[in-house]
Amino acid sequence: MQIPHFSESNHPLVRSLSHHSDNELLNLFQSHPEIGKYFVGIFCRYSPVVYTLIWHSARSPVQADYLFALTWRHIYYELRGLDLKAYSGDPEPLTLQNWLINMTAFCINEIQLPPTEAIHYSLQTTSPPLWCYVEQALNQVSPLLRLIVLMAQTFHWSETRIAAYLQAEGENITPGDVVNFLQEGYLLLEDKLPTDIRAIYLGESAPETE
Repeated sequence: MQIPHFSESNHPLVRSLSHHSDNELLNLFQSHPEIGKYFVGIFCRYSPVVYTLIWHSARSPVQADYLFALTWRHIYYELRGLDLKAYSGDPEPLTLQNWLINMTAFCINEIQLPPTEAIHYSLQTTSPPLWCYVEQALNQVSPLLRLIVLMAQTFHWSETRIAAYLQAEGENITPGDVVNFLQEGYLLLEDKLPTDIRAIYLGESAPETE
């Protein structure tokens, strides 16, 4: 097994978080949802543990990568409301690390993976934190734009095929319209991504944030 290396761990915005404790990172993540680097920091800190657990349960490397991404997607949404203090009555206080291990075990047991040939996700192309924030941005654009972007990016359909599909669904859209919609969709998605996520993953100038 080779644990993947994620280049974002070397980004200055992420390296600057190394002095924070787990609880500090969690509190910053929950207090500043408009800032993405805190989740990236948690991901980089614990991705080796999560990946190791998943690797031993997956049937193939492709399934392992996909389950790894789905697990971090689940973690991303659950972290928003996590209150470790709620478990303070247990014999041992729950740590973020133990909670992440529990969430990973839950995902391993509960997520039904498709066959390897049906998985289109590439861990090398899209890191799990970027996937989470792009999905969050997608949920903020119109359903039509979201559908067009997904057909282009996930299924790699041509503008002609996308137009034909939408026409069959009753939309009066040409391939030229699809091109314009895609440009609009990409610009909207980029605008709705946190500025530090754009800096970490898209190479933009780093914002001035805590």
